[in-house]
Amino acid sequence: MGYFPAPDRAEHSLAPWRLHVAVEQAARDLGREPDVVFLHNPEHSLHEGAAHSRDALAQACAALEEATSNGLCGAWGVASWNPSPLPSLIDTTTPKPSAFMVRAGLLVGIRTLDAADAVTAAWGLNGSMVWGMSPFGGGANAPVWGRIDSRVFLRDGIGLSPVQAAFRAAYELPKVGTVSVGTDNPAHLSDLVDALTGQVDERAIEEYRALLRARSHGQPA
Repeated sequence: MGYFPAPDRAEHSLAPWRLHVAVEQAARDLGREPDVVFLHNPEHSLHEGAAHSRDALAQACAALEEATSNGLCGAWGVASWNPSPLPSLIDTTTPKPSAFMVRAGLLVGIRTLDAADAVTAAWGLNGSMVWGMSPFGGGANAPVWGRIDSRVFLRDGIGLSPVQAAFRAAYELPKVGTVSVGTDNPAHLSDLVDALTGQVDERAIEEYRALLRARSHGQPA
């Protein structure tokens, strides 16, 4: 939810009535109520000052909460590619989603990681309510995964591939309870499920975040 057809391209809107109509249309198209609907990238429509943006976000979330209460969907959430503008806009008037989805993994910058943590805290979400997406930054076949050994982020990576280790590490960058992936290859999904047996090295994750922070501040690694 949030993107709507326009003559030249899709346009983004947080207008409550448009969101409500979109949820109704999704139910008609599916032939059943969706289990969960996500408000995608609200940051794209939050550019008109703090007060206006705070109200716009709260009203959009309220529209999806009302749709859920009316039985148009099972639950609602917020998905954000760049959550940095969101923490300062969330207050006691902002309805809490059932899920918050954000980019996760070794290719995510420290600004996004910190913002995801701040959103999680501002909404008071527990770990199971935070989801990760795009754990490979676009694809598990990208050249980067052949150049690094992401098994350094596991206590014992024996038997796991670097891609599997990267997927397991994505649950810690930021801390999420679920990672969403898309594929038409059942073997790839099976490999990712097997990766969940890996034990993350928390110290390595903390050191990695510290390196990302130092780099963002222009400090030598």
